[in-house]
Amino acid sequence: MPVIEKNMQKKEKDTCSKDETAVPKLPVPPLQQTLHTYLQCMKHLVPEEQFRKTKVIVEQFGIAGGLGESLQQILEERREKTTNWVFNYWLDDMYLNNRLALPVNSSPAIIFARQYFKDVNDQLRFAANLISGVQDYKALLDVHALPVDFARGQLSGHPLCMKQYYGLFSSYRLPGHTKDTLVAQKSSVMPEPEHIIVACNNQFFVLDVVINFRRLSEGDLFTQLRKIAKMAENEEEMLPPIGLLTTDGRTEWAEARTILMKDSTNRDSLDMIERCICLVCLDSPSGVELNDTNMALQLLHGGGYHKNGANRWYDKPMQFVVGRDGVCGTVCEHSPFDGIVLVQCTEHLLKHMKESSKKLVRADSVSELPAPRRLRWKCSPEIQAHLSSSAEKLQRIVKNLDFIAYKFENYGKEFIKKQKISPDAYIQVALQLAFYRCHRRLVPTYESASIRRFDEGRVDNIRSATVEAFAFVKAMTDDKTALSDSEKMQRFKDAIAAQTNYTILAITGMAIDNHLLGLREVAREHLKELPEIFTDETYLTSNRFILSTSQVPTTTEMFCCYGPVVPNGYGACYNPQPEHILFCISSFKDCEETSSDMFAKAVEESLLEMRDLCSKCNSTVAKPLEKQEAATQLQSDHKR
Repeated sequence: MPVIEKNMQKKEKDTCSKDETAVPKLPVPPLQQTLHTYLQCMKHLVPEEQFRKTKVIVEQFGIAGGLGESLQQILEERREKTTNWVFNYWLDDMYLNNRLALPVNSSPAIIFARQYFKDVNDQLRFAANLISGVQDYKALLDVHALPVDFARGQLSGHPLCMKQYYGLFSSYRLPGHTKDTLVAQKSSVMPEPEHIIVACNNQFFVLDVVINFRRLSEGDLFTQLRKIAKMAENEEEMLPPIGLLTTDGRTEWAEARTILMKDSTNRDSLDMIERCICLVCLDSPSGVELNDTNMALQLLHGGGYHKNGANRWYDKPMQFVVGRDGVCGTVCEHSPFDGIVLVQCTEHLLKHMKESSKKLVRADSVSELPAPRRLRWKCSPEIQAHLSSSAEKLQRIVKNLDFIAYKFENYGKEFIKKQKISPDAYIQVALQLAFYRCHRRLVPTYESASIRRFDEGRVDNIRSATVEAFAFVKAMTDDKTALSDSEKMQRFKDAIAAQTNYTILAITGMAIDNHLLGLREVAREHLKELPEIFTDETYLTSNRFILSTSQVPTTTEMFCCYGPVVPNGYGACYNPQPEHILFCISSFKDCEETSSDMFAKAVEESLLEMRDLCSKCNSTVAKPLEKQEAATQLQSDHKR
């Protein structure tokens, strides 16, 4: 792919990170390359007549000396003046402009292996161990001692931008009436936060983790958590479940917050939450059978307001859930960092906890510690009305989510590697086949790809619904009897190659989604009206990701899940392990077309048929494994 190589070599000298290891600036892809790829991506996904119209519009946009070239030049100038030309456009479009409620729609969850707590003290000891791990990890971040990540595979050796890690415990998503704000807590005026917020029984408590310049030991933390658990049982002190407001749509929550801020007591409480390191949510038993599906639901939405849905504060990026029944995990506000950063942090914490639990004798603290403080709220009738409305809407989200955690146990990534295929490319093609089985068409698909090779790089999109994937899925369904196994295998090879090539485009900063977004936003800033390419139905369709997917591999026992990003769509998160693949499939019950159970069954059928095809042909598929695995340094992130 000479265009990529040439561009990468040219830009390699452009470094702007002052961190431990410099990384280059994100390139702006060539205009004609993006326009050509855009047409290739969409020609089989929209009606022929519509595509013909789109082709004319795109060609007009891209003519020499035309509007496209003018906007491209502005983007290239923007690249010279900024650290990352797409970062703010992408952040606003992906997260901050989105008005939907965070639970299910935006915030992913990581579910730990189920814990077995004998009593409430076991639960609190686990929480104390977790908080101690957070303190250790944050200490590494505070002195920038976290080792730099490096890309593996074909493009190995490239250092990756580490800036996202520094938002894990020092940022906050502030609701706005039309647009949210991502607030960084770094300030020369304010001291570093030295407290976490503990949610228990829908009440919020300030737990200082540093007192008199001394970090609390695990025993101290356990003692303080016991005090909090006791305080939370006091019914006379019970305050309204204000956390419910953070589960509402962003505009509604912004309106409620404006009302809360009129009272100084509320202002102080909000300030303590907004400046905390993280939240630890001590959940009550969920009262359901604890399989993977139900544990995931507890993390995604808490089971509703009458269970643990109000025992949250969704604006804070890191919320650790420790349930009395052993349901534990992390709920993440996604705007400051991507999934791989969340996974790396969480795996570090779990390893810390495992090691420390072996060597620490956790006695109660003997030192006298000041009691943790309950956050107080003054609730006007207006706030009570907002709480009722938020509770009702959360129940709708809970009832509407159609979710299944499904473990495919017939084989895992080891079998796929033996076929000399990248597991990620293989699973992406399987998802296309599964979707076609269910709906007899392909749709715009989002698979996140990390662009952390570049300064302030987040993600771009791998458009997995390729022309070649379309040819393969038809060969396995509509044309099943008309084609020989060798013909099907050739189409499979072509689909894998197309997926691999697009992945390389994405991770080297040459995919189309960020580029088109940048051109659109530059046009919005400089023109009275948007060019027709961005109001055309094909462009609007291209950004409705009916299939939103992400590979989130883990090395410890845990898994990730999230909701769909459109009302008639699926979320499909997968975790390939050596001998099995775990899928988390989500959709909405009020859409008659979709069914998570149906889609999971179609995934199983597709994976079995693909195995049979590979076994029959016993062939080396597509390109060498090393190249394809390099191409799948993918981000565990998703649209919205």
